[in-house]
Amino acid sequence: MMMGDHVKASRSSHRDEEPLSPVARLFHAPRSNVYIIAIMGCKTRINPDVVKAGLDQTLVKHPRFSSKMVVDGNKYRKNKKWTQTKVNLEDHIIVPELDPNIDFPDRFVEDYVSNVTRTPLDLSKPLWELHILNIKTSDAEAVGVFRIHHSMGDGASLVSLLLACTRKTSDPEALPSVPVKKRASSTFNSRDGLWWFFLAIWLSLRLIWNTLVDVLLFVATILFLNDMKTPIKGAPGVELNVKKFVHRTVSMDDIKLVKNAMNTTVNDVVVGITQAGLSRYLNRRYSGEEQKDGRVKQSNSNIPKGIRFRTAILVNLRKSAGIQDMADMMAKGSKIRWGNVIGYMFLPFSIALQDDPLDYVRKAKASIDGKKLSLEPIFTNMCLGLVFRTFGTKVAAAIIRRALFNITMAISGVIGPQEEISFFGHPIAYLAPTIYGFPNSLVVHFQSYVNKMTISLSVDPSVIPDPHELCNDIEESLKLVRDAALNKVLVKLDVV
Repeated sequence: MMMGDHVKASRSSHRDEEPLSPVARLFHAPRSNVYIIAIMGCKTRINPDVVKAGLDQTLVKHPRFSSKMVVDGNKYRKNKKWTQTKVNLEDHIIVPELDPNIDFPDRFVEDYVSNVTRTPLDLSKPLWELHILNIKTSDAEAVGVFRIHHSMGDGASLVSLLLACTRKTSDPEALPSVPVKKRASSTFNSRDGLWWFFLAIWLSLRLIWNTLVDVLLFVATILFLNDMKTPIKGAPGVELNVKKFVHRTVSMDDIKLVKNAMNTTVNDVVVGITQAGLSRYLNRRYSGEEQKDGRVKQSNSNIPKGIRFRTAILVNLRKSAGIQDMADMMAKGSKIRWGNVIGYMFLPFSIALQDDPLDYVRKAKASIDGKKLSLEPIFTNMCLGLVFRTFGTKVAAAIIRRALFNITMAISGVIGPQEEISFFGHPIAYLAPTIYGFPNSLVVHFQSYVNKMTISLSVDPSVIPDPHELCNDIEESLKLVRDAALNKVLVKLDVV
């Protein structure tokens, strides 16, 4: 049985009490408190009364958002459960009085969000809150900041739930639509049966081999296999440090241009430009360290060769409920499956300066293609579930924390609406979700919205004091990769 939450959420038929799932309990273990931050830039000032009225008819009707966590039992065995409670929106929606003419509003918002994370959520209330900042920034007229404890659900489901509270700006009655990945159609020819038979055997053998290697590496990472110490790898206790959150918006059209030119996926491209941006950033950091040590640069590249640098990817092993399902649940009390069913996957990054910018995308595609033929997330979920049932929450949480600490960073991405949406009548300019509480100094999240992609960074400022420079490097890397891909297309056209 997978380690996860198999709760069926229903407004009308759910029980008043529901035990926390194993994953939810892990997110409440000491030094394992993980929160989701969802920053929402709006094109108009936000009316708090309108938002409160809207949330009262939508989000509050979700059982998780109207339940508090209760702990009972004794010192030897504590039981944690969700218990229904009356929600007072005044306790969950915070609207500070702000000077509209404040200096450096972007920096103020970053500092505000960072300060919010200094204190945990109050366990006597449902574990979520919304901060409304009516202050004009460089990319929005006002900002809304959701903070939600990760035990409430997986990131994809929570984002879908928040999107279910929005409507298309062009049609205020219509829910937003999110593109669905189409399955490749195939035509089977009996004459090719033998070829398909051998292909199936080959793919099965690769699946078994890749899974075996990945699981062994996962176990080795828990026991002894560390990533190389680099300027951006956090020290022990990094999960307890206050984080800083920054974001940068780039063109989705540029990403699609690279995707189509190289016959890859959007994921391949965003991982590729992340590798490129990190390589540029680390090269500069190593250069600075060498100059401090009084050593002379020998070449344009200051990055040590053969760096072991990996990123964690949390994989949702259960299909998340769609936006329509979420809306129906909040409006009609229909049932949906809800909660965390998560597996872990460690993706190796290639950190080096490449002569051809497209090599970053090629290397990313090669790594991701290998992971597609692996059952690593399922095995990690099952193994951690076994540990949880055998040794308890503290041991399972310690194992996960050690594995994540021994790698360098985490990365995730969510597909967003392709058309402009409004949050209770407030048109949204951008969406920038991220998390904090991981034992890593860097978490990168990609969120698509309309024709843009927002890159969100959650960083430990004591390790990465200049996160905007890292954003610049990722953005510049996209431009270089785009130009190289465009040249490749033009060369093909010239040849034709």
